[in-house]
Amino acid sequence: MIFKSDYLVIGSGISGLSFALKAARDGKVAMVAKKDIAESNTLYAQGGIASVWSDEDSFEKHISDTLAAGDGLCDKEIVGMTVKQGPERIRDLIEWGVDFTPREKDLGDFDLTREGGHSKRRILHTDDITGREVQDTLAERVREKNNISVHEHFIAVNLIVHDNKCWGAYILDKRKNVVETFLAGATILATGGTGKVYLYTSNPDIATGDGIAMAYRAGAEISNMEFVQFHPTCLYHPHAKSFLVSESVRGEGGLLRLDSGRAFMGDYHELKDLAPRDVVARAIDSEMKKTGDDCVFLDITHRDKKFVKKRFPNIYAKCLSFGIDMTVDPIPVVPAAHYSCGGISVDNYGRTSIRGLYAVGEVACTGLHGANRLASNSLLEALVFSHMAVIRTKEDIKREKSFPDIQPWDKKAAVESTESVVVSHCWDEIRRIMTDYVGIVRSMKRIKRARKRIRILHSEIEKYYWDYSLTADLVELRNIILVAGLIIESAMKRRESRGLHYIIDYPEKSRRKKNTILRKKMRGKKNAAG
Repeated sequence: MIFKSDYLVIGSGISGLSFALKAARDGKVAMVAKKDIAESNTLYAQGGIASVWSDEDSFEKHISDTLAAGDGLCDKEIVGMTVKQGPERIRDLIEWGVDFTPREKDLGDFDLTREGGHSKRRILHTDDITGREVQDTLAERVREKNNISVHEHFIAVNLIVHDNKCWGAYILDKRKNVVETFLAGATILATGGTGKVYLYTSNPDIATGDGIAMAYRAGAEISNMEFVQFHPTCLYHPHAKSFLVSESVRGEGGLLRLDSGRAFMGDYHELKDLAPRDVVARAIDSEMKKTGDDCVFLDITHRDKKFVKKRFPNIYAKCLSFGIDMTVDPIPVVPAAHYSCGGISVDNYGRTSIRGLYAVGEVACTGLHGANRLASNSLLEALVFSHMAVIRTKEDIKREKSFPDIQPWDKKAAVESTESVVVSHCWDEIRRIMTDYVGIVRSMKRIKRARKRIRILHSEIEKYYWDYSLTADLVELRNIILVAGLIIESAMKRRESRGLHYIIDYPEKSRRKKNTILRKKMRGKKNAAG
């Protein structure tokens, strides 16, 4: 079957949903979600959205904090554009019905919290479930729109590119196990990040780097994949899966301690527990290696119990479900892969190097984050670039009169696999390799070792992909092995320590501040179906 629309949005987080809501004012939108549209990285965002919202703050201060965190690689013009649009994009959310937590003494204004790297309180939030509030509200608005068709439990396989123009994507209907053709004047990748390439991550299972992998295969430019942000504080418990303990806990006075009770962040940074995430993650990693302990502890027991329960109801309830009362006991935490600062290279309108293809949200590399993302800037970035993409795509679709002749999906030689165990075993091996050799602290020896094994696995998985019938698991495995390779190649190219990339062979920063660019050599295929 062929689905045609003005806009094809692949992904249903804050970037995809906000784009769809605005684009639907001018055309027909098809939205594709790997599960249901309620499931995305956005759903798990606890902290909030950074924006200048008080007289005590200023655009200049937010810009300065973002540049400082980015460690010399931020695009200053992009930072300025994003920060200055912040208040207006927050008003978009409020208009759609998002309820931010109000101040206790003035219900006409919002409570602002602070996170690591921010010089002022500027994080708007809904208690500690901001992502859930945003996701649920925007998804509800999308379902109300007659000209937005939502296709749930569909996973994109490959982009359709004809003469360097993207016309949509081949997409697998997971329930029917049939690949359908989706054509559109503008294709928007809003597929989120790459967290599942690592063994420990705060990301949900859907974060398999699909958009980056598809864009790379189609010939798009990819930037700065070496900069993987590890969130310092994920709950450490044998039965806790990928549960993030928000940076806001430290923003409200939480202290990181060793098992002995000693607070150690003062040894690493003048901001102590409010240092940027890369510093905190490396500090925890260093202390765990020194002591041999499996985790460190986040202690907010010195704050009033009523305050903690009210400010962090979700975190409190989750910890309590594992027998940890955070008002009495410090929370055991470890660093985990959290956010990809690299991704598909885009301009200030979200345009990639392929005409008709846009990328918004974590899948994109906009220049905002540089070498390290400032906490809570990601949801802001998603809103701003989705807004900018709507402006440009509106003009693009007016110029497209008709679709070219696109061939349907065809893998005639493929047969049903009797060795699905291959997929699960490869998946586990990839994640262990990346965690052990391309993690928080790196060395060239470890990276080369990872590169050698990942290349072998990539070859094996590609052969398996072409020999056997398509499944959602195989699509994700193929994407994650490609993303792992891109991270490794980028890490090998950056022979300095900057931001999130810390390599013991090159502990100093280079004087040259440049992005790491990767691009596949294309062989003249008109339709990207591989």
